Amino acid sequence: MGSRILVIEDNPTNLELMTYLLNAFGHVTIVAHDGEAGVEAALRELPDLILCDLALPGLDGFGVARRLKREPALAGVPLIAVTASAMVGDRDKVIATGFDGYMSKPITPETFVSEVEAFLPPQMGHGDDPGR
Repeated sequence: MGSRILVIEDNPTNLELMTYLLNAFGHVTIVAHDGEAGVEAALRELPDLILCDLALPGLDGFGVARRLKREPALAGVPLIAVTASAMVGDRDKVIATGFDGYMSKPITPETFVSEVEAFLPPQMGHGDDPGR
């Protein structure tokens, strides 16, 4: 069984591609189209991992990270920035804000799922059988 992954993304094309790929590899996706909805979904669903765009309407990805990292129930949930921001220093700013990882857009469909799974605890990766 795959992991439950929350994808917070306002671009419909990016959202569709990410959720399609994750679902194809057996993961269950939860979607939110803006930062506020993403925080609410994270608190309600308690996903195994959260992918979050930085440039979101209203509450941006940095605000999402600050809010989620204050929540004890979500403290251990990996929070990964998926962003087109690729300027020097962006990765450091992302990590300093509370994100656990950084993936750049455009995503590479051939490697996206394995990159995401690398942030999951070993027993939660695709194809692993925790019952063994």
